[in-house]
Amino acid sequence: MANQEHLKILRNGGVDEWREFIQKQKYMFRAQLEGADLSSMNLQWVDLHGGNLNGANLQGVDLVGANLEGANLKVANLGRADLFAGNCIGADFQGANLMGANLRRADLREANLYEANL
Repeated sequence: MANQEHLKILRNGGVDEWREFIQKQKYMFRAQLEGADLSSMNLQWVDLHGGNLNGANLQGVDLVGANLEGANLKVANLGRADLFAGNCIGADFQGANLMGANLRRADLREANLYEANL
């Protein structure tokens, strides 16, 4: 289940407030957004590295330049999401929906795309 504080910051404050929030953390921060509905949001250049987005709805989300390195995106819905130039190194997209997603220039090295719907 998504951490409600994390969800509130992304929905209400956007990327700039998210950046400030994670910079204030004194430990290795990992977003907890499992099952969250972030559909159609503008999350350009957001830092979600290592985050848990398992089963999240990211349909139509603008993730241009986003950092998803090592993120758990298992069975997430990324249909029509824009991942242009995103850092997806080592991200886990197992069983995720990526139909219609823009993956141009996205770095997918070591990403798990097993059973992903491309």
